[in-house]
Amino acid sequence: MPTYLPALRYGGPIRSVHALCRALQGAGHDVTVFTTSVDGPSDSNVPLLQPVDVEGVKVTYFPSRVLRRLYWSPPMGRSLDRSVSTFDVVHLHAVFLWPIWAAARAARARGVPYVVSPRGMLVPELIRAKSRLVKSAWLSLIERRNIERAAAIHTTSAVEASHLASFGWALPPVVTIPHGVDDPPALTGEPLSADVARAIAGPPPVLALGRISWEKGLDRLIAALPAAPDARVIVAGGDAGGQAAALEQQARDLGVAERVTILARHVDGADKEALFAASRLFAMTSLSENFGLAAFEAMRRGLPVLATPTVGMAEIVREVGAGCVVDPAAPSIAACLNALLADPDKARLMGRAGQAHVIEHYSWVGVARRMGELYDRVRATTAGRDGRP
Repeated sequence: MPTYLPALRYGGPIRSVHALCRALQGAGHDVTVFTTSVDGPSDSNVPLLQPVDVEGVKVTYFPSRVLRRLYWSPPMGRSLDRSVSTFDVVHLHAVFLWPIWAAARAARARGVPYVVSPRGMLVPELIRAKSRLVKSAWLSLIERRNIERAAAIHTTSAVEASHLASFGWALPPVVTIPHGVDDPPALTGEPLSADVARAIAGPPPVLALGRISWEKGLDRLIAALPAAPDARVIVAGGDAGGQAAALEQQARDLGVAERVTILARHVDGADKEALFAASRLFAMTSLSENFGLAAFEAMRRGLPVLATPTVGMAEIVREVGAGCVVDPAAPSIAACLNALLADPDKARLMGRAGQAHVIEHYSWVGVARRMGELYDRVRATTAGRDGRP
């Protein structure tokens, strides 16, 4: 089986699912991943229609030639129909995508139990705000059946579980298991990109790292800057739908452009670690966030976190004193910025509290163990119904 080391330019679910698969493989599970080669407007340079080794995990990439936004791939559908009966459990990550429907349909047809992880995509407010008619139709015609007939639903936070419950569906068991958090990588001496080096040259910034998109609520953070004169913000991440330009215009309109740096690209490796190391605190002011993995990465590195209540990990920030959870209004965000920037000792204590909590509770080994226990329960329950061994 050939080995392939992808250059992942995405964060969030793609990275967390791959990390989960690595940890499950390390715990003794035999893991197989089906995905497509879609990489934004182009395709990843990967072997197709054959398993390749990606950091110890068997991954098969399938082509998607048309309807790429849905990741439609007839070759994947045919492979699922042929092979799904050889698996004990099928785990589907995300919703509103053709491969999820195809895998659920194939699993049901052959009596194989499946688990669905919505990955933060079933948030009523976000569905209403974007592509409401299309997504509502998909929910009614496809997704509701997929979810109601699953053996279990996996959510990553209590916030995500409450979003799911609000649909009023006849749900199978809902199990909350958080993402794991990778340890910081070893330093390699890799030189920094010029834009990152320039960005961190000034006073310690407030960092917002992740996709630059409307649902991330980055406009809320910028709106707080006039009332937080000592705050300097770095926003870094891939630009979704031209949001970076809108944020730059907002900063100019508010007269704070000199205190806002936007790196509209995926940031990883030495650049990412340099941003974390240079920052005073991390901000996540999303309209909705089922977990908030980037904020957990910041906590793992000892940064205090400013979060809004609709971020899934906000409950943990509040519980362990790892930062502040504030109303999304600009005055509330500004008050937290001012308090933590004015008291570095308090900020460091919060950062250490968050770091200790993440190390103790969010290792991938522990997450894989809990996920494996969920798979065992699903298998046992299904075997009692359909006679599968």
